[in-house]
Amino acid sequence: MNNTLIQNIEKYALPFKNKEDLQAIVDSVGDSKYVLLGEASHGTSEFYTIRAELSKMLIEQKGFNVIAVEGDWPSCFSINEYIKSYKQTTSMDALKEFNRWPTWMWANDEIKTFIEWLHDYNKKAQSNVGFYGVDVYSLWESMDEILHLLEKNESADLEAAKKAFSCFEAFDRKPEYYGVSAAFYGEDCTDEVVELLLKIRNNRHQYKEGPETSLNLAVNSLVTVNAEAYYRSMVKGGPEDWNIRDHHMVSTIDELTNFYGPETKVIVWEHNTHIGDARATDMEKEGLVNVGQILREKYGEEKVFAVGFGTYKGTVTAAREWGKTVEVMKVPEGQSGSWEDYLHQAEGIDKILIFNNENKELFRDWIGHRAIGVVYNPEYEQYGNYVPSRISERYDAFVFVDETKALSPIEMGQPVI
Repeated sequence: MNNTLIQNIEKYALPFKNKEDLQAIVDSVGDSKYVLLGEASHGTSEFYTIRAELSKMLIEQKGFNVIAVEGDWPSCFSINEYIKSYKQTTSMDALKEFNRWPTWMWANDEIKTFIEWLHDYNKKAQSNVGFYGVDVYSLWESMDEILHLLEKNESADLEAAKKAFSCFEAFDRKPEYYGVSAAFYGEDCTDEVVELLLKIRNNRHQYKEGPETSLNLAVNSLVTVNAEAYYRSMVKGGPEDWNIRDHHMVSTIDELTNFYGPETKVIVWEHNTHIGDARATDMEKEGLVNVGQILREKYGEEKVFAVGFGTYKGTVTAAREWGKTVEVMKVPEGQSGSWEDYLHQAEGIDKILIFNNENKELFRDWIGHRAIGVVYNPEYEQYGNYVPSRISERYDAFVFVDETKALSPIEMGQPVI
């Protein structure tokens, strides 16, 4: 047992009893332009609700105006249209666009409550806060959206897009089929989609039909290029597919910043493994980079503020295999000697840690830190769910909720796998 670590936690931890206690994090953000809000799982209610409360405070007090999440651009754009009243629709209608597994990541009660707040806030404050997905998976959905937008704008680029996308028709909208064909048989569509992206980006300001059309086209084109590369590299193994994905997320954040202007402030919602600096984990030894690292390197640590999240025990929404039925699972008590274990042993229940020059050195020893994905098997978590980390180098702050509960998915019918 590391009694010194427990004592240091007790000395520097702030009690977390209600949402007002989150003000300490907001104050510590300072002049940062990028606030990265993590999660230790994709299926924990408290991680979503606490991120929502922090986001509200950052919007109201600090002028943050973009929320970028670990979700697909096309489906998240439906939320953006709803919260900005671009379409006269409902929160439920917007969430119905999340029809690809794992739907529960965004089609859940916690997100529904938050986007309704955003919708009302934009109306009352005459604001323009946006909500966008920055992930790379939506290859076919993004191609569909590009064709729809080009047709709606009666664009001369429509035929070029149809020709480029015809390359993918043989793969029956199955990314794994395309990945194998491209990686091992040289049957890829790289030239076609890159040429199309350049063409659309050069002509982006010609598209006027509908709000944010040029942005929508530009990012869907970026998704198409990077998703093609992602699926091509995925079947080979190694770090390349992960790195393509996280570089794509940063490129999309840059697109949003360019669209909104130089005063843009971005809140990022992603898993701890994306927002916590990879250089402070064993990911670095495997050749992996992530969003937190890339943003810090690109814009400077003073402009990026990363908040990690964790729990000791509870329940979580997840599935035992990719594409299988979602269920509520028990999250066992944190492994002995883990970060979660020491946070639990320290006095106080839920707590907040802010890492600064006074205490940073005290929390930089290597320690296991739990991570749960959309696929989870609690009985095996000791074999692969703990990421060796230097906590105070990985994050600028940490929110610990001792016992958490599973989030509440909204039933959307049979998801696409």
